[in-house]
Amino acid sequence: MTDTIWSPTQARIEGSALRGYLDWLQEREGRAFPDHDALWAWSVEDVGRFWVSLVDYYGVEPSAPWTEVRTDDPMPRTRWFTGATLNWAEQALRRGAGDAVALVCVQEGGRPAREITFDELRRSVAGVAGWLRRAGVRPGDRVGAYLPNTEHAVIGALAAAAVGAVWACCSPDFGAEGTTGRLAQLEPTVLIATDGYHWNGKEVDRADVVAHLRENLPTLRHIVHVACVFDRPHPEGATPWDEVVATEAPLEFEQVEFSHPLWVLFTSGTTGLPKGLVHGHGGITLEGLKWSGLYAGMRPGERLFAFTSTGWALWNMQVNVLMQGAGIVLYEGSPGYPAGAVWEVAARTGAQVVLIGAAVITATAGTGVRPAQEHDLSRLRHVMVSGSALPEAGYHWVMENIGADVRIDSTSGGTDVSGAFVGANEYTPVRPGRIGGRLAGVDCAAWDEDGNPVVESVGDLVITQPMPSMPIHLWNDPDDARYTESYFDTWPGVWRHGDWVTMHADGSVSVHGRSDSTLNRQGVRLGSSDFYDVLETLPEISETLVVGVDLPDDGYWLGLFVVPAPGQVLDDALKQKIVSTLRTRLTPRHVPDEIVEAPAVPHTLSGKRLEVPIKKLLSGRPLEKAANLASVDDPDALRWYARFAEGRQA
Repeated sequence: MTDTIWSPTQARIEGSALRGYLDWLQEREGRAFPDHDALWAWSVEDVGRFWVSLVDYYGVEPSAPWTEVRTDDPMPRTRWFTGATLNWAEQALRRGAGDAVALVCVQEGGRPAREITFDELRRSVAGVAGWLRRAGVRPGDRVGAYLPNTEHAVIGALAAAAVGAVWACCSPDFGAEGTTGRLAQLEPTVLIATDGYHWNGKEVDRADVVAHLRENLPTLRHIVHVACVFDRPHPEGATPWDEVVATEAPLEFEQVEFSHPLWVLFTSGTTGLPKGLVHGHGGITLEGLKWSGLYAGMRPGERLFAFTSTGWALWNMQVNVLMQGAGIVLYEGSPGYPAGAVWEVAARTGAQVVLIGAAVITATAGTGVRPAQEHDLSRLRHVMVSGSALPEAGYHWVMENIGADVRIDSTSGGTDVSGAFVGANEYTPVRPGRIGGRLAGVDCAAWDEDGNPVVESVGDLVITQPMPSMPIHLWNDPDDARYTESYFDTWPGVWRHGDWVTMHADGSVSVHGRSDSTLNRQGVRLGSSDFYDVLETLPEISETLVVGVDLPDDGYWLGLFVVPAPGQVLDDALKQKIVSTLRTRLTPRHVPDEIVEAPAVPHTLSGKRLEVPIKKLLSGRPLEKAANLASVDDPDALRWYARFAEGRQA
């Protein structure tokens, strides 16, 4: 069993937001809820009553009542709280005290932070919503955005929701084709666009991309220009953001049906057009309250700092912290400029909770910085990790370099539900390499190929009861054909997420990687993330990628691509070290057939390694059919893999 490196004190448990809810729930239900395990069991035994309890506990008061908590339709056609009307933006803005800080805006390079109070935020949202209404935007219309992680994006999303319009935002690190491929599907009438963004000490100009969007989004009637970086006149025909936000208007919220579209989040779209996941006002309100309240544990006056871009679902999740009357730290820039920058920002802004990608922790660890020795992180109580499983070494690094009293919470979920399926809670101990357990209201399990639940054995992650934050539909998907194919083809009525997991007997969870990139060697399935966890602790290695390819006559090739650390080379000594590390720390089956030096590992724009497209290349598929280059962070790196694949086949 993995050793425990942190356990909660009784005082911490008793003082937690989760315990406060459980105390209330005990009175309401007339039964004991001694811990989170009891909550989870009850929440899936009567999933509808659980979600109603959150409505009552957080005082969500629909403007029209519901007639049914949940319809009997199987997923994906299940609908929640039918008849109820509300508005997500109203829920987000109703709790914060007027003079409390809602947004702390920070740019890379140590620039002074700007603070925006809840009253200032409400005035700005009212102004932008008023401008949108005067511009003819009506409920159901689409507002597109091309913005970095700044206050403009938060205000824009809240204002669009207040009008009942549908929000969709792309990060400015997306290129012209990748952005057009997303926004053009929605036929937006308004585009709110930045002039550029900051990254690694550089000012990146995006005027050419915005010009491309204006030419290739024919439904646009209005362009709003946001001057984030450059001091120059706004483009002809565009309205300056300052003029839009200064519009005098009352703060009004369109009351929409519980499942009315709120925003569209896009999957990475490594091949073909990215899938547009449409989430509803009500589902995101409830998921946001649960996550920000019971799991992030946010309270009025506290602050959460999520390192994210607007192209990642973490951005949307962080906005829900406002529902607790808490503030958000918005950081615009690179996490590593200078090294350890994110931890300096966390200290400077007094964040109680940090939400961060596992890759950022791994990258910071490789720089040698020691944040707790350089900054005051005494307010930080909780580090939530997403994006991929945190390697064991990452847990130890956080304990040693961020704080021994900080609770590490590795989570896993998806853009698909704008939230998490599994993660930790205030009762679970922290054990490196393990996720604490299943979250309340999430009836998930690991199933084998025959659809049987398995424990202490690897299986497909499935969700067997609906969640309110599941997409109400996919964009341009008549009859839910693509939705069904994406999640319900294997087991009708059961959500197959595509992750490969182990549910352990003690309730903890291990995530091994995507099941569509599973390595199946000699009849034994191997998780790609297990390779990365072990190998990327070696100082000689910057990053790795592992791919398995079926060969004729039942053959199999397991290839490991290695990007050496700066100043290192993949020589025989390093290859031997890799082999011995895999053999001793994993199993002999994990030793690859070939170890290849690569210039880089390409990722999706949200940071996930392109395992499946590279597997397709190595299986003989041409580049144009294996991947969408507009959705790749380093197209030249992917072209290198295409040339390597051609050479292997020749």
